[in-house]
Amino acid sequence: MTQPGIENIMRTITLEEHFATPEFMEGPGHDMSDHVRSNKGQSPLAFINAHLVEQLLDLGDLRIADMDAAGIDVQVLSLNSPGVEQLDAPTAKTLARQTNDALGQAVQRHPNRFAGFAALPTAVPETAASELERTVRDYGFKGAVINGHNRGRYLDDPFFWPIFERAEALQVPLYLHPTPPPQPVIQASYVGNFAPEVSAQLAATGWGWHIETAIHVIRIILSGAFDRYPNLQLVIGHLGEALPFMLPRLDRCLPKQLTKLKQPVGAYLRENIFYTFSGFNFTPNFLDLLFQVGVDRIMFSADYPYSSMRDARNFLEQLPLSPVDKNRIAHGNAELLLRM
Repeated sequence: MTQPGIENIMRTITLEEHFATPEFMEGPGHDMSDHVRSNKGQSPLAFINAHLVEQLLDLGDLRIADMDAAGIDVQVLSLNSPGVEQLDAPTAKTLARQTNDALGQAVQRHPNRFAGFAALPTAVPETAASELERTVRDYGFKGAVINGHNRGRYLDDPFFWPIFERAEALQVPLYLHPTPPPQPVIQASYVGNFAPEVSAQLAATGWGWHIETAIHVIRIILSGAFDRYPNLQLVIGHLGEALPFMLPRLDRCLPKQLTKLKQPVGAYLRENIFYTFSGFNFTPNFLDLLFQVGVDRIMFSADYPYSSMRDARNFLEQLPLSPVDKNRIAHGNAELLLRM
């Protein structure tokens, strides 16, 4: 379902594709809305514009036209960062359910083009687990997205493990999406002898939220969560959030004798984590990920609308892989993990 001139040999499923609702834009996404209304030109949010907000809000013809033009068959949609993780519990519960219903209806309207990851009110783990089950049962959602820490509290805390338990029982993955570090970390590590605008970017997409996600994954591993829930699967983006580069070092410096885990740290990174592109269209980084975890752990994504689906598709096409391995990454691994 592509425009003429776009090669479409492979079926393509993208897994880190964002959307928003009007309620989200007036709540956790208000910074984006305010930026568009004020027409600011130079700021850390300079990439935010009315068209991007329109793309986020559209769950129909505009999005599908963009997919067709780029040769993308299916988007697995998830609520835009920062999600509901930084909200108080009552507000998070309400917004998560509203968001999931809106996404579920879009998936029902376009079942061949959209699939869904649920938003979860992680502040109330039992409710979050029930919401995950509801969305899988009622809308066929393929898992859930969790946008990092919950007000400075991380998923290595057993407080959150009812979510892990339910995801494992339902055989659906959790996509761990970046969020900025807690404010004390930003103040200590990302504020320096440079402009506030630089600090804001450094703490987020320039560096901080990738490292934040990598640390979060390591914390989950070291907590023993995967020993308790061995079939639990997480998905992370951006070609592994720098973890592939550090994997051998983690194994050397955190041996089983120290961690008391059942396996080396690297084993969990190869057996309980999947990895997507999400805008990191960089061949050397991809090859490092491939060499460290293998082709069966890598899945396609574009990070729409923040990155170009066409660029992502072109990057996939030029990877130095066999057609069989490209097809695994383009759709096969996602079909197996998400049972699509």
